[in-house]
Amino acid sequence: MRILISNDDGYLAPGIQALAEALAQVAEIVVVAPDSNRSGASNSLSLDRPLSVQKAANGFYFVNGTPTDCVHIALTGMLDYRPDLVVSGINNGQNMGDDTLYSGTVAAATEGYLFGIPAIAFSQVAHGWEHIDAAARLARDIVLRRFDALPSPYLLNVNIPNLPYEALNTVRATRLGRRHQAEPVIRALDPRGREIFWIGPPGATRDAGEGTDFHATAQGQVSVTPLQVDLTHRDQLALLSGALA
Repeated sequence: MRILISNDDGYLAPGIQALAEALAQVAEIVVVAPDSNRSGASNSLSLDRPLSVQKAANGFYFVNGTPTDCVHIALTGMLDYRPDLVVSGINNGQNMGDDTLYSGTVAAATEGYLFGIPAIAFSQVAHGWEHIDAAARLARDIVLRRFDALPSPYLLNVNIPNLPYEALNTVRATRLGRRHQAEPVIRALDPRGREIFWIGPPGATRDAGEGTDFHATAQGQVSVTPLQVDLTHRDQLALLSGALA
């Protein structure tokens, strides 16, 4: 199995290093990741400047761009083969509910999916990298499942509680929960007295009921959510057609 690995925390992040070490035991891997933290980059491509690719001492490739740039460059300009799987992560913090729309971790996996390659995004629920080796081992277990029963390509979003491996014994298929709207921006002054703004924290959970990713991880379970890219609001098509008639 050949696996392309990326992330949004940057090529030096503990999460991608642990993931690469775990997957290298079962597959041929190549790592192409951002040169620095690009959290919240979503599916953005850098179209206003050229991008460079460099190779680090550990064999990882790093790009001065977004997670989507990394996977796009790897698939269309770097690799002379088509990977069997694109894996992203392990992210430093959860990517659940509405967060998936902003997530660079999910975006890297999505780019692989858009090229017709099965893809999986991995995140730890809490920040701080506690039990990252356990999360990487669990990620390897999930990759080895292969999911032959799913139509290919598939796109999976996995959130792993920060627990020892032995405690990660329940994996649930879930749907995305929902959050309330985000908190307001935080106003501040820079050293020269100019007003600046920090993006505020995400909103509290609004839908965290049974079956959601929020609910599963709150119970200490690993959440696996199948995602899709089609944004068409199909329930409104008939209403819109009537309004346009």
